[in-house]
Amino acid sequence: MNPLIAEIPGVIPWIALPFFIGFSINLFPKLSRLLAVVVALSSMIYGAVQLLRPLPQTLELLDHFGVTLQIDGLSGALILTNGIVTLAVLLYCWQTGKSTFFYTQLVILHGSVNAVFVCADFISLYVAVEVIGIAAFLLMTYTRSDRVLWVGLRYLFVSNTAMLFYLVGALLVYQSQHSFAFAGLGAAPPEAIALIILGLLTKGGVFISGLWLPLTHSEADTPVSALLSGVVIKAGIFPLVRCALIVPEVGEILALLGMATALLGVVYAIWETDTKRLLALSSVSQVGFMLVAPPIAGFYALAHGCSKAALFLISGNLPSREFAQLAKVPIPPVLRGGMAIAALSIAGLPGLGGFAAKALAVKDLLPWQATVLNIAAVGTAIAMAKFILIPFPSTPAPPPTQGLSLALLLLVGAIFAANGLGPTAYTVANALKALGIIALGGLIYGFILQRWSIKLPRGGERLEHLIGMMTLMLTALFWMVVT
Repeated sequence: MNPLIAEIPGVIPWIALPFFIGFSINLFPKLSRLLAVVVALSSMIYGAVQLLRPLPQTLELLDHFGVTLQIDGLSGALILTNGIVTLAVLLYCWQTGKSTFFYTQLVILHGSVNAVFVCADFISLYVAVEVIGIAAFLLMTYTRSDRVLWVGLRYLFVSNTAMLFYLVGALLVYQSQHSFAFAGLGAAPPEAIALIILGLLTKGGVFISGLWLPLTHSEADTPVSALLSGVVIKAGIFPLVRCALIVPEVGEILALLGMATALLGVVYAIWETDTKRLLALSSVSQVGFMLVAPPIAGFYALAHGCSKAALFLISGNLPSREFAQLAKVPIPPVLRGGMAIAALSIAGLPGLGGFAAKALAVKDLLPWQATVLNIAAVGTAIAMAKFILIPFPSTPAPPPTQGLSLALLLLVGAIFAANGLGPTAYTVANALKALGIIALGGLIYGFILQRWSIKLPRGGERLEHLIGMMTLMLTALFWMVVT
């Protein structure tokens, strides 16, 4: 037996399982939900095993082309996240009458995201990301309204353009290194590095090249928004993190861009009045933390993905998307409690997964880098305070659906459980700093910003400007790589 294959038992069948089930669901439409649950559970189990496995494992598929699979703790955390969020979405949709087509695309999307998380070469990654784009488009346009069709086509156009840049970069890497392996990026031509990073930054919703994200995530159907923000954007972040761990020079570039996107996203989120747009802009900010601290990115993605999926599911079931209106209408206690826990986790409250992730993310940074992220953390606390400090009206609210309650139970449980993965984060200094940041954010919002209303420009989100933003980012990236 090939020793490389023996190192990762069952990896090929596991990768193939979602695609096999996804294309077989149409033969067994009455079992579509159960088959999708089997796929999600298999990812949760596989991801948990790989997360706890001490050593990385590799599998070469083609000897001379660098086409390689790699599974380690980073992959395991993201696969686990994908399984948890997908299962929560399935529970949410259980009694909503979704068609077999919806579950087919959901399973294919899930399998494609998993494939990204084990890729260690640029050509396999390209195939997996392109399948993600198609499946995500079909899920986004499931309701077939004019608005979502336009938003879906806009997403598909931006995604395909970004991946054309990426593909040219991948071919340039192969031309210079005769391999598609991620490790070849360090010695590749500057234009190849810039093109690949641009494509992945756009897919991951990073900085100005990711300004497509707020409208896309906010206009998609509620369960699709949870998937997009919870796991799909990580498909663009994961390969960047992997390359940063392999090539330190790439990590330096990504750290600068991570700090920039952390600040940009949170500045827009602070002034946003729409719940789903705020959550989407917060995702732009949170991926910045992952880029600045690649060794912690998997853990951070797990904490963020579960929290953000919970908030999107809750936001889609609130009486209004406008914060001003939510102060006047009743919100069920289950939704209010789940919203508070998820928002506090993203803000970094001790006892929740987000605290350990944030504390470990800034642990080994340079002082000025830690300062930038701490400023972004204060902004995150301000934005999350909008959910936590919604007033309580006296009118009672009807309970949420059983599917939503089960989905929130799973996600909230994962938020608490994720906290156990970062015990070293629990020091008195870290806990006091986190509490101080949350208190400061709440005070700034409650006594100052709650009384102000500022509309920041959205011109960069317009379709005709998105490609221009990519061009600006490509120019900046080329200059950063050369210098």
